[in-house]
Amino acid sequence: MSSIDDIRISFRPVTSDDYPLLDSWLNTPHMREWWGDPETELGYIRDMLEGRDTTRPFLFLLDNAPVGYIQYWYIADHLDEPWLSKAPWVTQVPTDSIGVDMAIGDAALLSKGLGSAVLKAFTARLRSEGYDNILIDPDTSNARAIRAYEKVGFRPLIVSRESSEDEDTAVLIMRLVSEDSQTNSEFTP
Repeated sequence: MSSIDDIRISFRPVTSDDYPLLDSWLNTPHMREWWGDPETELGYIRDMLEGRDTTRPFLFLLDNAPVGYIQYWYIADHLDEPWLSKAPWVTQVPTDSIGVDMAIGDAALLSKGLGSAVLKAFTARLRSEGYDNILIDPDTSNARAIRAYEKVGFRPLIVSRESSEDEDTAVLIMRLVSEDSQTNSEFTP
């Protein structure tokens, strides 16, 4: 699976019927390494589906089979506590930005080009819906994710910190740069 044709990738909104699948993915070692406590993360997704959070959750499918999770969220909706304390970088980017988070569910599908292919298709969809400032915030030590995001066109913007539970983590805020723009990843006010 070195090259994944876009036609094989699709997206569908998460439903409550997906909770068992998401729970199984969130409990795998490769997801637990980068995501929070599985029960807490599933609670966040429940909040999204029940309208307590404006984040939009999706499953991504390969050949119509669910293989991972992806979401987008509005920076402007997170300019209050506890976000300002947990992720202070949200004040350093344009308020019309959206953030994207993703994870491949099955570890056997890692490092095969799936993440880049999915993110490329998803961000193309977001751009077609009018979103120009698309960000992603991998842990600075998640080299696999950073490489995948760079393949799609994300470029480093700032390094910041995020706090979760009792630990601080360094995160690399990356911005999707269009192919026809300059390589400068700085936002201009």
